[in-house]
Amino acid sequence: MGKEINNVAQYGTRFEQILGKDIRNIEIKFLKSYDFLPELMLHFGSFIVKKSFVRQTATLNGIWDGISFHFYNAFEYNTQNSSKGKIKKYNENPYVRVFPVALSQKIPMTKNTQATHLSVAISANYLKTFLRDDAKHFEFLFDSTNIFLIEEIMTDDILRTLNDIVKQEQPSTLKSYHYKLKAMELLFYLFQSLRKREKSVHQKLNDSVIKAIYQVRDKIASSLNKPISIADLKMIAGMNELKLRKIFTQVFGMGIYDYYQRLRMNEAARLLRDEKRSVSEVGYQMGFENLSHFTRVFEKHIGKKPKKYSMEFM
Repeated sequence: MGKEINNVAQYGTRFEQILGKDIRNIEIKFLKSYDFLPELMLHFGSFIVKKSFVRQTATLNGIWDGISFHFYNAFEYNTQNSSKGKIKKYNENPYVRVFPVALSQKIPMTKNTQATHLSVAISANYLKTFLRDDAKHFEFLFDSTNIFLIEEIMTDDILRTLNDIVKQEQPSTLKSYHYKLKAMELLFYLFQSLRKREKSVHQKLNDSVIKAIYQVRDKIASSLNKPISIADLKMIAGMNELKLRKIFTQVFGMGIYDYYQRLRMNEAARLLRDEKRSVSEVGYQMGFENLSHFTRVFEKHIGKKPKKYSMEFM
């Protein structure tokens, strides 16, 4: 049976374990946690960053052989009546980062920003029973000697499920069972997406390589209306082109140009869905001179023509 923790006082020990002394740098808005140990843990919440710092994730007790799925920038939370000063939302696109529970992650936190998060930690053996015959496609996840790190862009199905978990009213009965099912639904959609990744050899990555490849990712994401040249990306990474392409595909599941186009189309979808922009306006904003070309690229990555996609949210 799952154990629910739904307020800051109850969550204090756990959150102090996660953030350590950096807990003094944040103002907690809400936190919820559901434990289904030793199989699964789900927690989500929001906090305001009062002082810039680098968050270093910690190993969670109870799932030592586990795999962490951290969902970033996936939902918004009302920041009214929060800390003094103007609170900013992160501008990054939503993404999922997957890594062993035992692998510490360094995550920059910026003063006067709202951080929202949802994390699932799951036992490797329990995940195998969930995946069953499909587990063979994800062998690198279950190799205890392999320190892996992968990142995936969120699909609409993942975003919808995340917002269902965070924002929908809690059921009056079978609450814990509901949240366990929703966590597994979230992983279902994520593994559907991961199944489409390009095959690559998963070599071990050290901190400097991980830092370099994320600098490349950040540079790509900063210029969605115009691609960055490979020559510039090689300089940023400090790698030759072959190594850069291999490591990039390993972490992000696709080549550099395809990743750029996926980010570009996800941003186009957001503009159509959330800001109600016209198809032509979004196409030109994303750097397309030919709207027919924009339509073809959008359909390839989103699965629908932009006009049809936008009409679903009218």
